[in-house]
Amino acid sequence: MRDVDRLRGWPVTLNEGPVGLRPLRLSDVRVWRETRLRNADWLRPWEPSNPETPLFRTGLGPYISMVGTLRREARQGLALPWVVTYDGRFAGQLTVGAIVWGSARSAQVGYWVDGALAGKGITPTALAMAVDHCFFTTGLHRLEANIRPENQASRRVVEKLGFREEGIRRRQLHIDGAWRDHICYALTVEDVPGGLLVQWRRARESAAHGGSPVEEV
Repeated sequence: MRDVDRLRGWPVTLNEGPVGLRPLRLSDVRVWRETRLRNADWLRPWEPSNPETPLFRTGLGPYISMVGTLRREARQGLALPWVVTYDGRFAGQLTVGAIVWGSARSAQVGYWVDGALAGKGITPTALAMAVDHCFFTTGLHRLEANIRPENQASRRVVEKLGFREEGIRRRQLHIDGAWRDHICYALTVEDVPGGLLVQWRRARESAAHGGSPVEEV
């Protein structure tokens, strides 16, 4: 039986300046595939070995299947699959998945952005918007991001947003030909009582006025 809370706040489009999040659409298939093919070397070291989301297949079938799966999970309250946009154009993907309700109300978040757009602060801004929506609209309590230790860019995203490091998950996912360790980072709603996006805005404004520099990712 569906829980009303599972449907709260979805579908939704969020915006902060030029950065946006909107639901993944079937019509995104071609640009999604083209962007991932162009970014194959950029993404390969961090991508799970999953036949549903291949990097190099030229057919559209697997991509259409992936979109269908994510949209079905969204209807079931198990995922929030967003496209990341920049100035209204496709820039990447952010998915809140593995949602568990009941006494846990937790989920995992994953993201990727076109390497050509790296350094513009897109990823932390998108992640901050997603966290706030999940905590204050959807009703989740805890979000995790599991990141390979070698993925310094992705680690900087969560660290600058205040995710705490909770330890190593040994051989958690099969990535780039082998089972890889991941560092678990997490936030709970108590960690961001005023909202994560507000904190991120303040950090960027402080840096712009001579405070501690914020490295854009």
